[in-house]
Amino acid sequence: MQLEYFIIIGVALLIAIAITRSRRKDFKMEANKLVSYLGGKNNIINYEFNKSRFVVSLHDVSVVNKDAIQRMGAQGIVEIDNQLKIILGEDASKIKKHIDDLEK
Repeated sequence: MQLEYFIIIGVALLIAIAITRSRRKDFKMEANKLVSYLGGKNNIINYEFNKSRFVVSLHDVSVVNKDAIQRMGAQGIVEIDNQLKIILGEDASKIKKHIDDLEK
């Protein structure tokens, strides 16, 4: 009887771990998607992160896929001339690290 309880508890733990891992964001993949949606590395002139905002200057804003950026979870996008201000929320600093790595 006790063995059955241990098996049930073990299976429940494995399911909980699998669910937790599947919900965790892969920020390296998110950074790659974001750069792609912005028109690629060659379209980016410079960028900076300011808390929850990602500010990026671009060569050509018309190639940006704003809808895809919104679907990624951006809370807002403001376009001024050749610059976009994207509100990414608390994930901005995590994505920044991976975008910095792409530049190297």
